[in-house]
Amino acid sequence: MADPRVHIRSIGTALPGAPIDNAGLARHFKMTASFAQWIDTYVGTSFRHFAFDLDTGKREYSLAELGAEAGSRAIANAGIEPGELDLIVMATWSPDQLIPATVNIVADRLGVNDLTTFQLQSGCTGALQALDVASQLLIAGRHRTALVIGADTCFKHFRPGLDPRRMEPGHLVNTVLFGDGAGAAVLSRDPAPGAPLLRHVSVRLTGLNRAPGQSADWFGWGDTLPDHLPIAEDYKAIEEAVPAMAVEMFHELLEELDWSVEDADYLLPPQLSGQMTERITGLLDVAGLQEISCVRETGNMGNALPFFQLELLLPRMGAGDRALGVAIESSKWIKSGFAVEMP
Repeated sequence: MADPRVHIRSIGTALPGAPIDNAGLARHFKMTASFAQWIDTYVGTSFRHFAFDLDTGKREYSLAELGAEAGSRAIANAGIEPGELDLIVMATWSPDQLIPATVNIVADRLGVNDLTTFQLQSGCTGALQALDVASQLLIAGRHRTALVIGADTCFKHFRPGLDPRRMEPGHLVNTVLFGDGAGAAVLSRDPAPGAPLLRHVSVRLTGLNRAPGQSADWFGWGDTLPDHLPIAEDYKAIEEAVPAMAVEMFHELLEELDWSVEDADYLLPPQLSGQMTERITGLLDVAGLQEISCVRETGNMGNALPFFQLELLLPRMGAGDRALGVAIESSKWIKSGFAVEMP
């Protein structure tokens, strides 16, 4: 169990550009209004933000820029100076380059040096992996103040000229599911008024002898194989496995914390899509918990999403309130969860 001395001092988030609604996607793909309605009904996402121009595919924001913006906001919200950081951990599945690691470009943009940095390559559970690594290093006494970042620019894996009418359903879902963004948290061994405790983080790989549910190649549409799709997904397997994994993780968290459902006040469910979130919360059957979700308004931003949920959660928490969060990764089937408590 994570040590209660790990405090979440602040959260910061960043979104690129203006929101794009489903009607805007339909216009871009030269589809009718029924296509926008299909996205809303079947996927459950109303808006998303892209770091790339939708029409030209030109990059307007790098992942490092978004990560640094979210990090700067978290640092300012914590009331500290960048130089007080002695650790940065960043999670992403869509780095700007193989090297230098994006986390080190973020550090440069923040104007910090002579500190420890880690970059974790993972999908939807990467943010929780980063929280786990940072909190364990703080508990060990190696570091005192950490910046944890989760960020992804997913849309760069899709070319602007895609024709939805010629796409298989799984690829079509991916095309309208994702958005781009970044989130960050300042963790510290030093308490502060109103700072909740990161009580527990759990991450576990469960994909032995199981085919990946989703894969993403390093090269996108710049690959030398013009007919090759850089994103592949077994959406049926995800629909079947992810809700069950989320329920398992939720109850495992309760057991590890020795909490009952009645001990918790808030639920931060997985944010794969609006429809999937509704399905998961229905299976959990926890009507007494207040749900904190944002995916309908932001799209699936991968590693950024838990920080957007935390940004919504923290102002609502009162003394003694408890929250449980769950994130599931279908790439090789990873379960993760965390618990937050306000002293």
